[in-house]
Amino acid sequence: MQLVIISGRSGSGKSIALQALEDLGYYAIDNLPAMLLGSLVDELRDQGDRAHLAVSIDARNLPGALERLPSLLDELRQRKIDFQVIYLTTDARILLERYSATRRRHPLTRDSEMTLEEAINKEETTLEDIRDLADLLIDTSRLSVHDLRRRITDQVAHQRRDKLTLTLESFGYKRGVPLDADLVFDVRCLPNPYWDPTLRQFTGRDAEIVAFLNSYPIVDAMSDDILAWLERWLPAYQNSQRSYMTIAIGCTGGQHRSVYMAEKLAEKLTPIMGEVQLRHRELGLHYTISEQLAAPLVSASTPNERPETS
Repeated sequence: MQLVIISGRSGSGKSIALQALEDLGYYAIDNLPAMLLGSLVDELRDQGDRAHLAVSIDARNLPGALERLPSLLDELRQRKIDFQVIYLTTDARILLERYSATRRRHPLTRDSEMTLEEAINKEETTLEDIRDLADLLIDTSRLSVHDLRRRITDQVAHQRRDKLTLTLESFGYKRGVPLDADLVFDVRCLPNPYWDPTLRQFTGRDAEIVAFLNSYPIVDAMSDDILAWLERWLPAYQNSQRSYMTIAIGCTGGQHRSVYMAEKLAEKLTPIMGEVQLRHRELGLHYTISEQLAAPLVSASTPNERPETS
């Protein structure tokens, strides 16, 4: 049996994630009381006809039930049940906007006098233990329904439990650091193509930006240092039974330097990892680079070497 436990903040897309797994053949149950998890696993194992099970366990549980969830998961682990916990989160301000737009009631406001904002904050506190136990944290703040379904398909349903799933994500600091990042590297100290009006329209995937950044020795130096660190420590993360790792690369706008660096690191890491997930948050792109499909980063003729500062 393969068990997926979906949890997270109300309004963050748990129903969409559960439906995506159900469409892939999982037996899906929403709002399962935590205390019934062990019994459900036993029942389905005895029947032998449900190899894949997905359940949603969140703040709608009875008071005190979530407190026992960590011990229930330990019991499943001791019984050699293959499971993973997926936690969905969204920025509180975006949750306020979503509830205001849909006019739905938050589950924690139904039997109390809490305001919507108080309920959102209380729910995050209530779910802290589950969040800490999660194998994968997904920030849905800027994900469309289709983006979330694709991430669930790629990172959960098709994920091999004996393999570390590595994601490199470029982002812009002006829109905030991704909430689901495990490691963050800041490349804002590198020369910025934005200040050249002829380059501003391009992205870090375009030959013009690649040529610009390739001409600065400081860019190669930072790339080499980050790569050396990852090559040294990624095996340690994998040996600690970690299933997912998201490495975020940030620059000011998330269009040029961070995109270039994420692409370059993915090119170097793919032969080591077999495949790498690439996500460019500000460009709205998400795709997988496999060892068979890996290709050098597009390049153009490199202009004369520039100094290391701009």
